Amino acid sequence: MIYIMYKKILVVICMIALIAGGATAQSVVKKKERKGEFYFSWGYNKEWYTQSDLYISQPGLGNDYVLKAVKASDKPGWDEDLLGKAISIPQYNYRIGYIFNKKKGLGFEINFDHTKYIIYDQMVHMEGTYQGKSVNTNKVFARSNTDSTNSYYFLNNGANFLLFNIVKRSKLYETQNHKVKVDFLGKAGIGPVIPHVENCFWGVANEPHFQIGGWNVGLEACIRTTFFNSFYLEYCNKIDYARYSGLKINSGTAHQAFGTYEMILNLGYTLPMGRREN
Repeated sequence: MIYIMYKKILVVICMIALIAGGATAQSVVKKKERKGEFYFSWGYNKEWYTQSDLYISQPGLGNDYVLKAVKASDKPGWDEDLLGKAISIPQYNYRIGYIFNKKKGLGFEINFDHTKYIIYDQMVHMEGTYQGKSVNTNKVFARSNTDSTNSYYFLNNGANFLLFNIVKRSKLYETQNHKVKVDFLGKAGIGPVIPHVENCFWGVANEPHFQIGGWNVGLEACIRTTFFNSFYLEYCNKIDYARYSGLKINSGTAHQAFGTYEMILNLGYTLPMGRREN
């Protein structure tokens, strides 16, 4: 009788121990969870630009004029034999970020877009002073075999937007086995522009070069789908406003400001980092 009672008590103790052990195991798992999360991605983009006024100053040539409401286009590159080109030739972008508070979804990010900005083959309206004379007329701005009329304006090796972003992540969906997660990320930031300046105005070309050329601000909204807590695919829409100044052209400088709308697709990798949470 006493043996049976002890046996029952032993069974109860074992059950309590198992429950406590399970709770402890869960507690250990929670303690092992990292507070932060590092991520990086690479992808490609497509742009549309607002019209803008392009200001030209060449004191030595007697030029101080503006080309009004010029139109610009991008040059994706990935739409023409992507696999046959180096990954840095098309309009690419990368993000390097760190979620420093996973519970609140807060983080920061280095955000770079290699975007191409092309102006040529259009009629432009010129106002100001050209070769020391007052002008208010329309002119053809296009590539030409004639030296005196050959004209183009390229930020072709990049208008190059660099942003330092604040990031807010919000969970939208997660499967029961936690293998697939869908998140929304909102981003906002400011930073420099680093254009590659290449141009020719009415037959007078510059020496192509990179330079710090102004600043930009941007807002970005992304849907990120993460698989197995590691790899993710991210689709983003972004608006950017950039002001370029002191861009070196032959015998002078150029400045302008324009807005950009971007669509971006990234492939990335994420991994936990930082101190462990209790």
